[in-house]
Amino acid sequence: MKKYLLFGLLALVLMFVTYFAYIYYIPYSDGVRAGELIKISRKGFIVKTWEGEMSQGISGAQIFSFSVLDKDQNVIDDLVNYQGKYVKVTYVERLRTFPWWGDTKYFITDVQLENSPHFNK
Repeated sequence: MKKYLLFGLLALVLMFVTYFAYIYYIPYSDGVRAGELIKISRKGFIVKTWEGEMSQGISGAQIFSFSVLDKDQNVIDDLVNYQGKYVKVTYVERLRTFPWWGDTKYFITDVQLENSPHFNK
């Protein structure tokens, strides 16, 4: 009986590790989006995550919500500095997320300051 219990427990652990590795290492999609950075904030009660929003239209009708992993400190610093400006972000979309990663499935990996097409100088 102990042999079957140990085998079952080992199978559950292996399934969890496989699921975690699949979610972490295999992105669903990746791409680039541009818009005005509306907000970037660190939120949460137990686990604090970096969350942000970007407006992709002149009226703010299309909002792109995203998360940033804590390991990407340079990206977080750039986003905080670019608040309210027009930016281009590179992102990775995951199939699922974990509570300690963020609220969304979109994770920003790079950010660049861009000229706004709405207000050309």
